[in-house]
Amino acid sequence: MKAFGIIASVLALAAVQSVAFAQENVAAEPVGTLSYCLPMTSLTFEVEAVKETFYAGPYAEYAKKYLGIDVRKDDSVTYTLSEVKMTPYTEADQSSRYLLKVGSQGVDASFLSLTSCGLVSVSDAPYGVESVWRFPTDIQEDFSDDGMISNVSSESATLYRNVKGESAYTRVAVQQEVMVAKTLEKKAAETAALIFDLRKKRIQIITGDTDATYSGEAMGAAVAEITRLEKEYMTLFTGYSEKSIQRMKSEIVPQKDRTMYVVFRMSATDGLLSADDLSGTPVLLEIVPGKVAPPANPVEKKSEEKKLSKDVIYAMYRVPSVCVLKLTDGADQLMTARLPVYQYGYDTSFPLAVKLK
Repeated sequence: MKAFGIIASVLALAAVQSVAFAQENVAAEPVGTLSYCLPMTSLTFEVEAVKETFYAGPYAEYAKKYLGIDVRKDDSVTYTLSEVKMTPYTEADQSSRYLLKVGSQGVDASFLSLTSCGLVSVSDAPYGVESVWRFPTDIQEDFSDDGMISNVSSESATLYRNVKGESAYTRVAVQQEVMVAKTLEKKAAETAALIFDLRKKRIQIITGDTDATYSGEAMGAAVAEITRLEKEYMTLFTGYSEKSIQRMKSEIVPQKDRTMYVVFRMSATDGLLSADDLSGTPVLLEIVPGKVAPPANPVEKKSEEKKLSKDVIYAMYRVPSVCVLKLTDGADQLMTARLPVYQYGYDTSFPLAVKLK
């Protein structure tokens, strides 16, 4: 019973704390008022880069000599920016929050149409968007299955021995086979010869210059198999690449007094990096706001208009500025777009309904 009483006390205390916390977060707003926020623009960037891991072939040093081609001779890892996707969102600007006293007469229906254009509530903002980072795994090079030639060769060595004759010893030559390891260049030369032999056989099959007769699917299968073998042997000289995709997401919230932003960074060794990682080259977003022209028909406030303004319910709303967005990596321009951005616009008022006397 004592333990049960302790548990009940703890639960009651937790409930009281939860209620108190909830009450602290409830905005103290007068009854009969409508709370709304002005809109602001946020930008989401979805970036994709291709990682290429290149493994040089073991015979790359002899590709020019035996095949007459220039190839890459060193392993390398490179990242190339392949795609940038920008998506604008409209959110509630909590720093521009207003209360509207509706009263018993309500408001005109035009307020509802204005809501769809810019008067944003908290529930309209996109929340819960998760940023997912994917990094490729390294694949180890493996040329063990690409060789069909023995690693040793047979060489002839001439030895001598003395043979006793009737009056003297005679030196006699003796032929002996010795197994020695092939050099890398010799294996490259034999592989190159095999490649040329495969090419020759393929031409013979296509032209019909063979003892066997190939036709229809048999010819296609034979040519495809020879091409596959040639490609495998060629990788011993040219090497091969493994490609994978790296993705990241970045968000930018423009500010009225700022036009340059670091969206993300690119590194030659690590690929896509966050904006605050100084080890990479920054990719910059420049926002050039459009000029806001003065009203075409400026209205002069008269004494009657000042008097009328006291009898009208007004709501604040925000007009966006059409901006030019430029995404650059310091040397090249990656993207250009025109987009309305609320933060660079201006705030004004909208009459909702006339008070009844």
